[in-house]
Parts: sequence; structure tokens; C-alpha cells
Amino acid sequence: MADGVIVGLITKTDTNPFFVTIREEAFRKAAASGIELRTFAGNHGGDTETQVDAVESLVAMGAQGILITPSDPEALAHAVKAARDAGLLVIALDTPFDPADTVDATFTTDNFQAGQLIGTWARATMGDAAKEARIATLDGTAAQPTVDVLRNQGFLKGFGIDIKDPQTMYDEEDPRIVGRDTTLGSREGGRAAMEKLIRQEPDINLVYAINEPAAAGAYEALKALGMENNVLIVSIDGGCPGIRSISEGALGATAMQYPLPMARLGMEAVMEFIKTGEKPHNTPGLDFYDTGVTLVTDQPVDGIPSISTEDGLKTCWESVR
Repeated sequence: MADGVIVGLITKTDTNPFFVTIREEAFRKAAASGIELRTFAGNHGGDTETQVDAVESLVAMGAQGILITPSDPEALAHAVKAARDAGLLVIALDTPFDPADTVDATFTTDNFQAGQLIGTWARATMGDAAKEARIATLDGTAAQPTVDVLRNQGFLKGFGIDIKDPQTMYDEEDPRIVGRDTTLGSREGGRAAMEKLIRQEPDINLVYAINEPAAAGAYEALKALGMENNVLIVSIDGGCPGIRSISEGALGATAMQYPLPMARLGMEAVMEFIKTGEKPHNTPGLDFYDTGVTLVTDQPVDGIPSISTEDGLKTCWESVR
């Protein structure tokens, strides 16, 4: 790769292990290819202003491509369009835009499927008790970026709840949903949300958390109250700490994502575009490139494909931070 090639990576935060893992893999690919990688991150989940500034900065410095995990795809659409109009290849990682062609390509988990996997597993695991479940959802942000909607709605549908409009959270009328709150996808946010919801509804017995940091915070809150054995927690991520929490009994199941391929494929796509002008292709039948998802649990259910934590620890990801 020629000297002077600049590629930008913009993540939602620089603290969430998932995004740190993406950044580390992008740096490895950049170093191997002689690319200068400039990285930016929001100060917290939902920090769109910082991400918009990062896109504009990359355009100004003459970058050739941008990889971005958008905090709020709708709010970022104008900046992304300006970058593409300036000739940059823009690829979304993890969180899709709506419409998908706002960017040149998307490398992501099928987040609706990930939600369905843990929802279907939770319903089967609870058995007859699922009919009287008391559910709390710990989501990302109130702005409802697409990844929040897809995971939340997938989970509820998998659990057998009428989700009405699949593109909208919180319009469900099922009485089993007794609490909802946002976490910004952080451990602290998960803990605070769980503390609030369990005070309001002490009979909560099933918690969906948007990611494993939020799930870990929820478990800490329940444990502090001596209620950790009363609540089943499910989540999405697939980080090694999350897999270990399943084996320790803190988490019932998770849907494992694969951030390393997201970053690797994204960087390779930018390099190919710089060399040939060719843009990446989607998985047939989808408006994104599906990087895969796997249910991980030590309580397998007939008819729901899954792997054990022993196998999950062979394929999970763990940032050095």
C-alpha cells in the first residue's frame, strides 16, 4: 500500500471491550498494510456530536476510507453523505444505517437474529413459567439507533411477544414486560438501570441486556440485593468475560458476535477500494455482510443450536484493556 494512505475508525466509545477489540484488529491490519489508521470514539454511548466531528475531520485530512460504529445512524447520515460525496468509502461496523445504502457497505451481526436466539432460548428454558414471566429490558439509548431496535425486538419476538412494529421499541402491550430502561451499553448503566427497575418491580425474573457490560452491571445490582438467583439474564456480545460469566452462573446465555472479522473485513474492503475502486458486496439476500452469530450456554435446549462455554472460550474475543 502506498505511503500516505489514511483510514479512519470511529467507534461508539473507546472503553467498551467490543469496540476496543475492533480497534486493536484494525490497527493490526493497518500496520501490516502500511496504512495510517486514525481512531476516534464517542465520550459515551450516544455521543453523536463527537462522531460527526470525527467524520468531518477525516474528510478534511484527506482520508480515503472510514469505518464507523454509529451511535445514532440517523443523526450521522448527513456527515456520512458528505464524506461519500468527497470520494471516501464509508463502511458501517456492528450497527447498520437505515436505509442501509446510507453507507457503502455494512459488516455486522444479524442483530435481530441474535436477539431471537436468546429470546427463544429464554422462553424454552423457563418452560411453563414463561407464560407468567416478569421481563425487564436494559437497552442502549433512548434515541433507539438501529442496533437497539433489532436486538430488543428480536429478543421479544423470540420470547413469543407480539412486537407490533418491528422497527419501534416500546409499543408492545404484553403485560409480561414490566420494566424498561437505558444503559448506554455500560456496566455502570446496567447496574443503575437494574437497581431502579428492581425497586419498582421486585418480582422481575427475566432480564434482557443489550450487551454483556450492561448485563454484568445488572448482575452486580441483583447480587448486592441477594436476588441474583431469582433472575435469568440473557445478553448479546460473546466476549470472553461474558462467556466466563455463563460458566459461573451469572448469565444464562449470550449470542456471540465476531468483532475481529468485522474489523478485518472492513479494513480489507477499504484497501481493495483504494487499489481497484471496487466496493464490497453483501451476503446474498441481505442488505449487509453477515459476520455470524452463535448462541452460547451451558443449558442447551433441544432444537436451538448452541455451543457450550468450553467451546465458546475457544472462539470468544478479549481485549487487552
